[in-house]
Amino acid sequence: MGSITDVSGIKVGQTQDLVALTGCTIILCPQGAVGGVDVRGSAPGTRETDLLDPSNLVQAVHAIALCGGSAFGLAAATGVMAWLSEHGYGFKTLHGVVPIVPAAVIYDKGLGSAEHYPDEQMGYIACTLAGNEVLEGSHGVGTGASIGKLMGVQHSMKSGVGSASSSIWLKQPDGEKRVYTVGALVVTNSFGDVYSQNKIIGGLCDHKNGELLDTMRQLRLETSFSLKPEPGVNTTLAVIATDAPLNKASARKLAQMAQDAISRAIRPAHTMFDGDTVFALSTAPESEKTLDPFGLSCLGAIATEALIEAIERSVLEAHPAGGLPSARKPNRGE
Repeated sequence: MGSITDVSGIKVGQTQDLVALTGCTIILCPQGAVGGVDVRGSAPGTRETDLLDPSNLVQAVHAIALCGGSAFGLAAATGVMAWLSEHGYGFKTLHGVVPIVPAAVIYDKGLGSAEHYPDEQMGYIACTLAGNEVLEGSHGVGTGASIGKLMGVQHSMKSGVGSASSSIWLKQPDGEKRVYTVGALVVTNSFGDVYSQNKIIGGLCDHKNGELLDTMRQLRLETSFSLKPEPGVNTTLAVIATDAPLNKASARKLAQMAQDAISRAIRPAHTMFDGDTVFALSTAPESEKTLDPFGLSCLGAIATEALIEAIERSVLEAHPAGGLPSARKPNRGE
């Protein structure tokens, strides 16, 4: 199974408010990593993603912040910047370092407290707790995550954070073969249901009897015309990390390929109600030449499979919370 921290140079820190049911997950790469991003959903909440454009100046990021609290939760990234700055990590300028911390948020205000959200202090504390262990399920940014919201949060199921990793042999530009690691971390907070091997494992649900109602089936019924899903309350966020050498353009391509995992594991995906965003990071030394097109394609294929597994785990490892059942206890929330 593994986790994203199997990739050299990556650590993960998480904090949560178990009363307000919100939190943040910080993917730290303080020594710097080449970054890319692909925003596929139509309701994203992001910060500093323009810096990841291959045509822009900054070549490395120092952390990715995934936060609850909708747009308010972007404040947690300021705390991440403060921690990195205190430790001397960041983009070097004439007047000190400036940490580069792209961030993205999910909407979890409908499950816990609408008045509380991840703030600067929560982001800072998450950095102090960062390590190699990734707690899955209802931790960090996954504390208030849910899935299957065609009929509103009251018919959804609990989800959370999931992570996985894999390895792959690739040929270097000089012909040498080398094994690389690719890892994925995700928070699944989707409009659609989550599938494993073409079977629904969590999503739209009748809480009274624990029956999964199948969002795709409901969309085909005439009764769906009377439904009015709440806009902007869903988003699946993911980070792909690897020690394979990439430049900014190939990191973005890796993120684009990994987005296919969301389409394969979640149905429907990339709707007008989702803000699906995937980041990609390469921690390889700058001296290494970037992968050739075939190597990048192979890496993207493996990254997609790792992200699919992470999405499944984000559902299977979640516990009931906020009155929502989970795949662990489908018949009742706690």
